[in-house]
Amino acid sequence: MERTLAFYPDLDSYWKKVQMNISGIPDERKGHLDELVRYIQNSDHKDCHLVFICTHNSRRSHLSQLFAQLAAYDSGLNYIHTYSGGTEATALNPRVVQALERAGFRIKPSGGTASNPVYAIHYNDLDEPISVFSKTYDDPSNPPDDFAAVMTCSDAEENCPYIPGTSARISVKYEDPKVADGTPYETERYDERTFQIACEMYYVMDRVVTLTDQNQLR
Repeated sequence: MERTLAFYPDLDSYWKKVQMNISGIPDERKGHLDELVRYIQNSDHKDCHLVFICTHNSRRSHLSQLFAQLAAYDSGLNYIHTYSGGTEATALNPRVVQALERAGFRIKPSGGTASNPVYAIHYNDLDEPISVFSKTYDDPSNPPDDFAAVMTCSDAEENCPYIPGTSARISVKYEDPKVADGTPYETERYDERTFQIACEMYYVMDRVVTLTDQNQLR
């Protein structure tokens, strides 16, 4: 996939490792991810809205939103717009913020409340940052209709039997790094989940670019 963005040096190194590791994604995982690829392909380069959903909108849904948007931007797929939400609003977990900083992002609080701050997540000094905060999936900042609900955890899948306005419901579940909170493995587990999600969202956008190129050659 041709690069279109400049990244901070540490993030650039991280992103190169992501690109080198997509071949290690298991075929079973690719089956779920390819459903998301097909949804994007079917949008036919018109505005494509993806809402990543987990119960508290505090960890996996934010990571998925961020890396899906980053991969879309970097591949020139500017018609793809990503969002996140939960069945309830809490806050972006500080451990996720720390994991993203270790990956090379620069993150600044940019408003919100003490219990639910808004963060500006920068990948370079040239482009607008990606703004994230915890919210429910039907928050006014999210699209009200014609979007794919991408379910990132089993709890959200079970607690959201019906999500109004969706044009598709796609399951791409991730193990919650929360299980390692307060243990010696906390940092390792958060970094592991962050890298997995980065690789898989890169895979999705790389497949979209490849299929688009193939279709144009026909």
